[in-house]
Amino acid sequence: MNTETPKTDKPLDFIRQIIAEDIATKKHEEITTRFPPEPNGFLHIGHAKSICLNFGVAAENNGTCHLRFDDTNPDKESTEYVEAIKRDVHWLGYDWGEHLYYASDYFTQLYNFAVKLIEMGKAYVCHLSGEEMRTYRGNLTEPGKKSPYRDRSIAENLQLFEQMRNGEFDEGTCVLRAKIDMASPNFLMRDPVLYRIMKTSHHRTGDKWCIYPMYDFTHCLSDMLENITHSLCTLEFENNRPLYDWVLDTLQTPCHPQQIEFARLNINYTVTSKRKLLELVEDSLVSGWDDPRMLTLSGLRRRGYTPASIRAFCEGIGVGKRESWIDMGILENAIRDDLNTNAPRVLGVLDPLKVVITNYPEDSTETLEALNHPQNNQMGKRMLPFSRELFIERSDFMENAPKKFFRLSEGREVRLRYAYLITCAKVIKDENGEVVELHCTYDPESRGGNAPDGRKVKGTIHWVSAAHSLQAEVRLYDRLFTEEFPDADKEIPFKNFLNPDSLQVLTDCRLEPNLANASASDRFQFERQGYFCIDSEDSSAQHLVFNRIVTLRDSWAKLAGKK
Repeated sequence: MNTETPKTDKPLDFIRQIIAEDIATKKHEEITTRFPPEPNGFLHIGHAKSICLNFGVAAENNGTCHLRFDDTNPDKESTEYVEAIKRDVHWLGYDWGEHLYYASDYFTQLYNFAVKLIEMGKAYVCHLSGEEMRTYRGNLTEPGKKSPYRDRSIAENLQLFEQMRNGEFDEGTCVLRAKIDMASPNFLMRDPVLYRIMKTSHHRTGDKWCIYPMYDFTHCLSDMLENITHSLCTLEFENNRPLYDWVLDTLQTPCHPQQIEFARLNINYTVTSKRKLLELVEDSLVSGWDDPRMLTLSGLRRRGYTPASIRAFCEGIGVGKRESWIDMGILENAIRDDLNTNAPRVLGVLDPLKVVITNYPEDSTETLEALNHPQNNQMGKRMLPFSRELFIERSDFMENAPKKFFRLSEGREVRLRYAYLITCAKVIKDENGEVVELHCTYDPESRGGNAPDGRKVKGTIHWVSAAHSLQAEVRLYDRLFTEEFPDADKEIPFKNFLNPDSLQVLTDCRLEPNLANASASDRFQFERQGYFCIDSEDSSAQHLVFNRIVTLRDSWAKLAGKK
């Protein structure tokens, strides 16, 4: 499937303006973009913005978007990450078709390009240590110093580079550097490293190579080899663009893609650094990369977010040139907007309190009609069993309730959703004084919730039939961090701000029986409770587990307003 970004009348962002101008001037025969993740972790919400942009602009212009893995660091990469990334991109709604590539596909060509730079006198083998190299590089006010190995002959550099490839040197003893300008104001242009020695088995090439190209050397040449027209990347690569262009210009390649930088997605109350996400996983502070509290795409999928909601979120925040922060509530509103339209309504009691309707016939059951969606008749209706014993939400009852409490209290009447009007007649407590059961009476003439004499009842509450209800575990997820910017203070570990209430597990929830056949792809609104879905990993027919995707309203915004 290839999900095209819908045409709108919105003004074009600056990237789409550039592409539109290139099309108008016939600069390119076909627009070709790429999404180039490094397979060293799972994709997160920040990657979704890049995926939607790269695949989106290609689709809008009848072009092609490649999926290419930047697999040049075998120490941190694995096939597991490769497969997870492919799964996430597909789930988000995009298909690369036949255009699946790996930087490792080009290792031989990249090596030959490096040899060509040496032959041109534009690269040399350097034996400075990492610390020495940093010292030689200079600082913001002083230019760098030339490496003592910089003026080796071309023949000597060619021989040394071949020895590097043959494994004749230990890791860290030497590197291949570009010969550019040690006085450049851009530190990346002060003879950057192009190749380093890594005697590590690669997940695709095995032990064929013991030297691996650096990102800046690999990326531009991979783009060139694939005839990419627009290399879209985030702002942290802006300083890398001169090196991107230098490599291609120096080698006089037949194709020179245009690198364009855009602002990355920064979202509050979370971290998106792969290193920090991995730390959370390895320290067992979350259940895994797909923990529903993580803003990884696999975590969002398990939590119940839809691909459409994430695409809508990315479209809504737009593409800009300046770094900014997006409020978590905007992401949450995107899934609310989607599910408010598309999720059927059901009844679920999370904290059950037993109700006995004393004037309802014993051993009797009837079925009541309920709407699957109050604003969409096409979603149809369903039948709910109703019996003498019910469960209601414990919070829908209060002793000594104030006047503005329009739910159940002794002597008060409320409406049961789709059912009858009931009045609380007696409160049953245990030996500790805790309310354990309510005895109520119902008005048999009020079927459907309407009083036959026209009396007005303000309160409406949800319920389930006790005998027919499904017992389920429900997991209430909240934001993973209590601080808006958990990694802003470098002196305080970001893990100090983990939210201790980010997961609440309720083990004895009661749901309407129509949910017995729910699948992991289904989402529901539990009326008055929020949006929920089956947990794709832990739920079974014998033990139902539901995740709360999002609340009905943004409770965090209310809390922020009170501060």
